[in-house]
Amino acid sequence: MNASVQADPRRPIERLLGNYAEDHRNHTNQVVHWICVPLIVWTVMAALWVIPVPPAIGKPGLWAALGMALACGWYFRMSRTIGLAMLVVFVVYGLVTFALHRAIGSQALLWTAIAVFVAAWIAQFVGHQIEGRRPSFLTDLTYLLVGPMWLMAKALRKLGVAY
Repeated sequence: MNASVQADPRRPIERLLGNYAEDHRNHTNQVVHWICVPLIVWTVMAALWVIPVPPAIGKPGLWAALGMALACGWYFRMSRTIGLAMLVVFVVYGLVTFALHRAIGSQALLWTAIAVFVAAWIAQFVGHQIEGRRPSFLTDLTYLLVGPMWLMAKALRKLGVAY
């Protein structure tokens, strides 16, 4: 191992959040992220919700639930507190998506999710243009999961909750 390369002594969550924060210092970009990251998370859940589920294995929403469970597992590995907080967010998103699916159906839910997804990502790229830095996920796809975690960590800190 090269003597000039040292291991980062911080926990993985601190390293990930620190790296993410480096790409998100501009206030306008941060505001854009507070709005758009939750919307993007919801759109992914809504898109998974409408993927047909064979009746023998479950009901609509099974693929969304699986996606949420996998994401929560990753968040729990990073921090139990953040994992629990993200679970609460996912449950709320799941309830909203269930209600929307019942009210407007699969096709309208999918088109709504696509429209919100595209608009939110356009806003994210505008935010990063203002920031002058490219989105973190272009370096490492893991940062697609770090974005929501970064917002949750900031919210928990504001509430005085250690993660």
